[in-house]
Amino acid sequence: MSKTVTYDFSGKVAIVTGGTRGLGRKIAQRLADSGCKVAVCGRNAPDDLPQAITFHQADIRDPDQARALVDAVVAAHGRIDILVNNAGGSPASGVATASPRFIDAILKLNLVGPLYMAQAAYPHMVAQKGGSIINIASVSGARPSPGTSVYGMAKAGLLNLTQSLAQEWGGDAIRVNAIVAGLMTTENAEATYGDAEAQAAVARSMPLGRMGEGDDLAGAVLWLSSDDASWVSGARLQVDGGGERPYFLDLVKGG
Repeated sequence: MSKTVTYDFSGKVAIVTGGTRGLGRKIAQRLADSGCKVAVCGRNAPDDLPQAITFHQADIRDPDQARALVDAVVAAHGRIDILVNNAGGSPASGVATASPRFIDAILKLNLVGPLYMAQAAYPHMVAQKGGSIINIASVSGARPSPGTSVYGMAKAGLLNLTQSLAQEWGGDAIRVNAIVAGLMTTENAEATYGDAEAQAAVARSMPLGRMGEGDDLAGAVLWLSSDDASWVSGARLQVDGGGERPYFLDLVKGG
């Protein structure tokens, strides 16, 4: 029987971008359940949030709004211990027809926004002598991503940024890690994977027999945020259920 590991983040403060719904909401909730004060952001306020989670309206693609968000959280709570760069995503779009505006928007949301947030958090983390930044990356950044090439490019950049910042900022006791998220079930699963039958087929193809869920991602975030990971920085933590089965194996006799 599986057992959920519990952490005590009492006195800690976190920001989860894109934390108003979906996977980000689950991450925010698990941090709050562990005693952390959590701020989430987005362009539109959610209908309801638990008392331990506060909403700040911000577009992280704008450096001024990113800095204002972090400064507002620090002004309210005195510190920022954990930054989870979760906001991201992309609709399908072939490169041949992707407009400059589309490319710019996807790169800003998935790569430039996390950089702006990290820059904004940096001076506060330096002042308090440490912090943890966790970038939610994707398998799309570590393998070909046909149909979402711009998204894959941005996530690949995020993986490099993670390791670069881990080395640049390690002397300030700031840990920077990435979670390489695999195929996850979300509220938009049908648009991504197809109908229930198609989703079940995808799940069966995974080594662990299912797609990932919010708690899988949240558990990894909690561990990377904890003292148990105090010597983990620059890591690419695979949260992908064992990875995707290579397609060619289905074409090989006995595969």
